[in-house]
Amino acid sequence: MFSFKSVSVAEIGVIRDLAFRIWNNTYETILSKEQLGYMFEMMYSEESLRKQMIDLDHRFFMAEVDGVPSGYISIEQKGRRLFNFQKIYALPAQQGKGIGRFLVEQGIAYLKNNYETPLTVELFVNRENKAVGFYKHLGFKVVDTRDHPIGNGFYMNDYIMNLELA
Repeated sequence: MFSFKSVSVAEIGVIRDLAFRIWNNTYETILSKEQLGYMFEMMYSEESLRKQMIDLDHRFFMAEVDGVPSGYISIEQKGRRLFNFQKIYALPAQQGKGIGRFLVEQGIAYLKNNYETPLTVELFVNRENKAVGFYKHLGFKVVDTRDHPIGNGFYMNDYIMNLELA
């Protein structure tokens, strides 16, 4: 069974370990090995995760399957009524079993329980990522694209997807 919990700075190592186990599987057919390594360190170094949690006030949550850490989501408040789901990832062995839906639903429940609606949830999804269809199935709509430079000549080529919560 799935459970959902808030993640503290003390658990950065758990998030980093999950990301390490998920990252290549998710992006190896989409991004070059060089970009994969660059982006992983940019987003998942201990310093970066600490900055996201403390300085940027990203809220991290973890899903567990029978008590075993199996996925995570992070949420950033970008405006009074605008929130970005920065990261939604599950271990490859858990994909297709409902954990992704669970993470999104729990993230939405967190927002509805802590912020006044209506509000907008946005996420950025690589245009080649098979998860685009998953997010559409959950009600997200493609509202734009972005080609965002991240350094070292690399870009994130994403769809910007939104979900309106009433």
